[in-house]
Amino acid sequence: MNRFLIFTQCLFLSYSVVAQKKDTITIIGVGDIMMGSNYPTAERLPPNQGLDLMKDLESILSSADITMGNLEGVLLNDGGTAKTCRDPKVCYVFRSPQQYVQNLVNAGFDLISLANNHSGDFGELGRKSSIKTLEEAGLYHAGQTTKPYTIVEKEGVRYGFTAFAPNSGCMNLNDIESARKIVALLDSLTDIVIVSFHGGAEGPEHQQVPRKNEIFHGENRGNVYAFAHTLIDEGADIIFGHGPHVTRAIEVYKDRFIAYSLGNFCTYGGINVSGINGWAPIVKVYTNAKGDFLKAQITSTIQSYSSPVKIDSQKQVLKRIQELTKKDFPESTIKIREDGWVMKPAK
Repeated sequence: MNRFLIFTQCLFLSYSVVAQKKDTITIIGVGDIMMGSNYPTAERLPPNQGLDLMKDLESILSSADITMGNLEGVLLNDGGTAKTCRDPKVCYVFRSPQQYVQNLVNAGFDLISLANNHSGDFGELGRKSSIKTLEEAGLYHAGQTTKPYTIVEKEGVRYGFTAFAPNSGCMNLNDIESARKIVALLDSLTDIVIVSFHGGAEGPEHQQVPRKNEIFHGENRGNVYAFAHTLIDEGADIIFGHGPHVTRAIEVYKDRFIAYSLGNFCTYGGINVSGINGWAPIVKVYTNAKGDFLKAQITSTIQSYSSPVKIDSQKQVLKRIQELTKKDFPESTIKIREDGWVMKPAK
């Protein structure tokens, strides 16, 4: 075979690989996940090894090309030194058995953020155990200083994922320059860049996005508005926030999607999920192969203390997102419909 034919075949194969990339990509984001804790006693663990916690939502969670969540606490059977707190009233520590990682696999998760204030609940032993457990289960993670980002390739599409929080051992939410460099790197290496952050003050009184630094219990929880906009300017395509334990508004900035807080998604025992604290969205974002926002779908969920997560037929969190988005982003042109679809304005 002559060189021209070999070159032509190689060119055709290269073109075929590019041509196989999807026109539409779907990415799901959810908020905090804490599947029960065996500390200080096993009484705070769910029945059936937690297999029922997200069972009703598995078909939804696994319906996207990529699904991401934020894991609170550590995956560790026993041992480790529980962290100490300056104020015991606002200190919680979580240690879930390592076998509970199967619940994440069953639910269809691909990406796990370990950037939060509970990833170090049981010191270095807990961190290493969480990382090892996730990796052995085939789940990708990011957000620890030892693993700032990860790259996943799926069906010909390369996804870059990075995560940030204002906590020890995590990629620093308040170090904007370092965050920009990571996003710029991922933008140069991948098709879609997904960013997760754990920031903002906590509780029902902090549902709105203030567009300034949020100080909570003496800790700088970041200016999440500036953080999100800066990283989109640098090349991020989707930003999923969490941390306030309540849901916040959504925004589309420069044709890129931002959720400022996805709330408590699956938190069994030990966390207050009464009222609005128990409402959380599953957000499914549709983009093109370049990361441009096409549309999104919000599925409303609800949980009560020590119970699995369920679909909320009353769509309470959807209504709250509609209200908060109108208040916080009156300039926004997106439409959040009653059926949960988030649409761009018709041209």
